[in-house]
Amino acid sequence: MQITYDPDANAAYITLTDKTGELETLVINDDINIDVLPDGSLYGIELLDADRQLQSDDRTLTVLNQLTGEELRLKLQPA
Repeated sequence: MQITYDPDANAAYITLTDKTGELETLVINDDINIDVLPDGSLYGIELLDADRQLQSDDRTLTVLNQLTGEELRLKLQPA
C-alpha cells in the first residue's frame, strides 16, 4: 500500500495493489473517486480536498494497528 499527497491539488491517493491494467474510475461524490481493475479488484482511492478528508491540519497521517494498539504517525510530504 502506498499513500501519495499532492499539496498543490490538495489530493491524496491510496494505492492498494501492484496489479496493473486499465482502470475504471467510480465517482463516489465530489471528493472521492475509486479506481477498479478489470477483474473487479480495488486498485486505489483518490481523496480530493485531502486536508479535510484526512482531518489533518498539520498534514500528519496516523496509522493505527487495532490489534496491537500501536500507532505510527507519518508526515505527509509532497509527491
